[in-house]
Amino acid sequence: MHAPSIRTRKIAALTAGPVAILVAGLLVWQGSLSAFSAQTQSVGNNWATGSVTLTDDDAGAAAFQIQNVTPGQTGSRCLKVTSDSTVPGIVKTYVARLGAQGLENNITIATQIGTGGTFASCTGFVPETSLPAMSLSSAAAAISNYSTGVLPWTTTGASGETKTYKVTWAFDTTGLSQVAIDALQGKSVSADVVWELQSN
Repeated sequence: MHAPSIRTRKIAALTAGPVAILVAGLLVWQGSLSAFSAQTQSVGNNWATGSVTLTDDDAGAAAFQIQNVTPGQTGSRCLKVTSDSTVPGIVKTYVARLGAQGLENNITIATQIGTGGTFASCTGFVPETSLPAMSLSSAAAAISNYSTGVLPWTTTGASGETKTYKVTWAFDTTGLSQVAIDALQGKSVSADVVWELQSN
């Protein structure tokens, strides 16, 4: 039996390396197949903000535009407020602006919150909570922003939640002399009343 030629030895040497790598790879693959494996996952995570929406049924009109007011005169108006929010919150009412032109101490407002009634008519209004009558000047000083707002109404975040507010005004001259009453002629006052909803 003769010894392998030099050419044969070179071929054997050249193939020995790849074969060894292939065998080692197969051993690793076999080893990885024999391992235990398990996983769990949470897919499709997403975040989106909710929204707060508050409207009323006055169609952009002022609740009161009373001219030629006389001492002792009074009147009422209702406003239906609707929340179409997707998150819960609290609605409060306050006086945002006062245009004081001499009647701010003599026009009083008393506010109630309840159900039933609309801007067109207070028929069917059922009060739940009442705020005592106070002059517009006192109201503007005491309840001038959301933090000092009154008659809080908690919404749940469901669309179409409503409350009705009934505001009764009066030209109060109690305790004034005739001279003081006469001095109020030609005077006026204006105010912006705000209903604000903030999410909690």
